[in-house]
Amino acid sequence: MKHPKEEKTFVMVKPDGVRKGLIGEVIKRFEQHDLKIVALEMFQPDFGQIDNHYPKKEEWITRLGEKTKTTYEKYGYDLLEDFGTDDTSKIGPEVRKWLVDYMLSAPLVKMIVQGVHAVDVIRKLAGDTLPYRAAVGTIRGDFSIDSPALANKEKRAVANIIHCSETPEEAEHEIKHWFGDAKIYNYKRFGVDE
Repeated sequence: MKHPKEEKTFVMVKPDGVRKGLIGEVIKRFEQHDLKIVALEMFQPDFGQIDNHYPKKEEWITRLGEKTKTTYEKYGYDLLEDFGTDDTSKIGPEVRKWLVDYMLSAPLVKMIVQGVHAVDVIRKLAGDTLPYRAAVGTIRGDFSIDSPALANKEKRAVANIIHCSETPEEAEHEIKHWFGDAKIYNYKRFGVDE
């Protein structure tokens, strides 16, 4: 069993985070909470990398369509007008395409972050995945106001600055997908690992 300080998670600064110059701010917030960056790279992904990052299962894609339909109903928007259908199994693939297009629109920064309860702590620091609902003091709450309603109307993905793994199992999968056999650095942080 690993030591609690050895839990690792995967984080990616998305195109809007890179374009807003938030790479350093994101890292700073992690390090201020005694987490350490053990692998880091800026890169321009290709279609295959992003396409394989997002699930391709029909139920996941249909769920994207269902979320879009719920947003449209909540705000009184017309799905037929914007999508030409109200069939969530047909809307989902379009929303997934927006996600892929968004993630290919600028370089990304991928990192492995290690520390006590790294997965949960990073999700707390990131804030709600919908920036307009994220608490002030979180990364998304402080640097974005995007929402599904706005994104759907503009036919694009929600810009929410970073991606972070939801579970230790997902972190393990994403670290393997994005870093493969790349070197993970082991070092002691002053005041944290001593």
